[in-house]
Amino acid sequence: MIAVDTNIIVRLLVQDHELQYKQAHKIFHKENLFVPDTVLFETEWVLRYAYKYSGKMIHQGLIRLLGLPNVSVVDAVKIHTALEWYKNGIDFSEALHLAESEHCDRLVTFDKKFISKSKKLSTCTVTSP
Repeated sequence: MIAVDTNIIVRLLVQDHELQYKQAHKIFHKENLFVPDTVLFETEWVLRYAYKYSGKMIHQGLIRLLGLPNVSVVDAVKIHTALEWYKNGIDFSEALHLAESEHCDRLVTFDKKFISKSKKLSTCTVTSP
């Protein structure tokens, strides 16, 4: 198994550099791959800010990528949960923070929007201090 970095995933999804796309495609079709949570986090950011992809496009791309039989993550349930929350309007970073904090009673933030959007999503309540 090998791990992949953000730029490999971005090249595969965006296909904006032919040689690197072909190399990324080959890796994704010949290797068993591990995608760290931090790489998913960074990939979403790069696609949103650098490429101006919509949340819907990013969600679809990551779902397809993570659905490949040779791709694994640390906790597929947690990532799937975060992606579903992201699909429903929470920033991916916040969804991932919340999914990773479900073993806690609460997640404390100053972000009122995050508090509002996360109501009733998790047993971990998002609150202000």
